[in-house]
Amino acid sequence: MLVLVGLAAATIVIAGLRGIADIFAPLFLALILTVLAHPLRRWLGKKMPSWVASTVCIAVVYIGVVLFALAVLVSVARFATLLPTYADEFTSRLDDLTKWLKDVGVDQAQIEKVGSSFDIGQLSGFIADLLGELMGLVSNLFFILALVLFMTVDGTSFPRQLERARAAKPAIIEGLEDFAHGTRRYLGVATVFGLIVAVLDTAALVILGVPLALTWGLLAFITNYIPNIGFVIGLIPPAILALLEGGPSLMLAVIAVYCVLNVVIQSVIQPKVVGDAVGLSTTLSFFSLIFWTWVIGPLGAILAIPLTLFAKALLVDADPDTKWLRPLISNQDEPDAEAPVT
Repeated sequence: MLVLVGLAAATIVIAGLRGIADIFAPLFLALILTVLAHPLRRWLGKKMPSWVASTVCIAVVYIGVVLFALAVLVSVARFATLLPTYADEFTSRLDDLTKWLKDVGVDQAQIEKVGSSFDIGQLSGFIADLLGELMGLVSNLFFILALVLFMTVDGTSFPRQLERARAAKPAIIEGLEDFAHGTRRYLGVATVFGLIVAVLDTAALVILGVPLALTWGLLAFITNYIPNIGFVIGLIPPAILALLEGGPSLMLAVIAVYCVLNVVIQSVIQPKVVGDAVGLSTTLSFFSLIFWTWVIGPLGAILAIPLTLFAKALLVDADPDTKWLRPLISNQDEPDAEAPVT
């Protein structure tokens, strides 16, 4: 009965989150930005008046959000602008593909079907539609920035309120503090690995002669915030351009370089470091990516780990009776409180 009631309640909550995803996703992003900026706000508050510290902190967050949005828009826009210039190369590669299919004995009707399914105009249209959707997301920036403003102002007194609440609900407050610390550690680790991947990818693309290498390095940095499979999204544009620029051999070289660099760093090393830093297993991190993307959309892919940490803080860390779940979701042994200290 307890399991059935719990599943029913979870279904209602998830359905509600899907229904308000357009509001919930920007709201949670603003919360994450406020949590991320709080140490800076606290440090500045020791050196200058409170209102000056808040103003500087808000300005830093605003600049970071705007630069991040511009980076995404520029990457997609440059790809959409460059792609039509390769129309002749695209036709040539398509002719080579149909010829190869004919040589290996594929039926002519199937060859025509394959050929009709590849159209650079359709691909350009898809990129243009994607750019339009991204522009729609940018319109949410005003909502996000306003939320950050209000949360940062309220954040000046929020620590004192937490200390007052700790006396009544110490487990919940401790769980929320762990969520804040874990979120900062995760974003710090993701940023460091993203910079490493971006530099290596950009250098490799420059050596291989792929157009817009710096743009794709920037895209690799951005997609690194998507756990486990972010590099696949960052690989698609340079692989397509490599195919059009230098043929299948150059495309395979780009894919090989990305697999060697990004798979090892982003899919092997980084998940282990992230898991150790925030207390989530690699399996749970990957599942959280799928789940939160399904619940709140594309922004859920970037916020997957912080959202899971928030759910963990409320459902696991805040309840002493669920302490036994912590080793299962983190693959780490919990210290035994009753064990003698040596």
